[in-house]
Amino acid sequence: MVAGGAGLEPWMRAELLVLLAKDSDAAVSERARNTLLTVTPEALIEATKQPDAPVPVFEYVAESARDRVGAAATLAANPHCPGSALARVAEHLTREAVGAILNNLEQLASRELIAALAARPDLTLEQKRILEELTTETDTHALEQSVAEAEPDPEKRKTLLQRLSMMNVIERLTLALKGGRTERMALIRDPNKMVQRAVLQSPRLTEQEVENFAAMTNVTDEVLRAISLNRNYVKSYAIVRNLITNPKTPIDVSLHLLPRLLTPDLKKLTMNKNVPETVRSMATKMVRQKAVLGQGD
Repeated sequence: MVAGGAGLEPWMRAELLVLLAKDSDAAVSERARNTLLTVTPEALIEATKQPDAPVPVFEYVAESARDRVGAAATLAANPHCPGSALARVAEHLTREAVGAILNNLEQLASRELIAALAARPDLTLEQKRILEELTTETDTHALEQSVAEAEPDPEKRKTLLQRLSMMNVIERLTLALKGGRTERMALIRDPNKMVQRAVLQSPRLTEQEVENFAAMTNVTDEVLRAISLNRNYVKSYAIVRNLITNPKTPIDVSLHLLPRLLTPDLKKLTMNKNVPETVRSMATKMVRQKAVLGQGD
């Protein structure tokens, strides 16, 4: 069994042994566990650096590494490391690593990790707030309102509400990351800010959806600010225009984006009574300045 891996790189052999240690055949798993004792810590650590490392590899290192601090640093450096493994080394993580993990919502979708991080005495007030938000349940009425605004069909709305009302925050966060367009449309309005953030971090999110979000007046200003801070999103002129013309967008965000607006849209903005007066005034000044300089779009 093990001899077959003799020609592999040390980290590949380590990965193979970890997987075989979980084999359903008792003889195979026992032999693999015994052989794992001879594998160098360096080989195991290298295995956890791989972007496609299997979950058991992360968990084995988290449980068995003698150098807990070193293992914690390596595991935290891999954004694909599951929260279940990070929870086992949470007390050894640096403050910087904790900050990075709190920005990786896929890792945070683990109650075990949330509890382990919450036990740390060195958290900032903002980090405590984030962890508390992940464990604070949302009242059904607030969820009902977000679903009603997202799904016009009564039957589909009822089904979606039933699903969401049975989920806790972590489960809705996971759905926001991995669910479909209908779920994202409802969860972008979720009362929980972490769930809103998860929607914007979903790998399945399309530019058209973000364009729609940028025009919505029933999302929080935090959602609109988050869109404006994403470089990929603001490459889209339609998203920028929707943000600026959205009366819910924070004024500082709109003013920062104004220079990107083409003259025809700037002129329309000067007559848009829905946006703040400050934004209209700045748009008027920019139109006049372009006229003086002879610029046109």
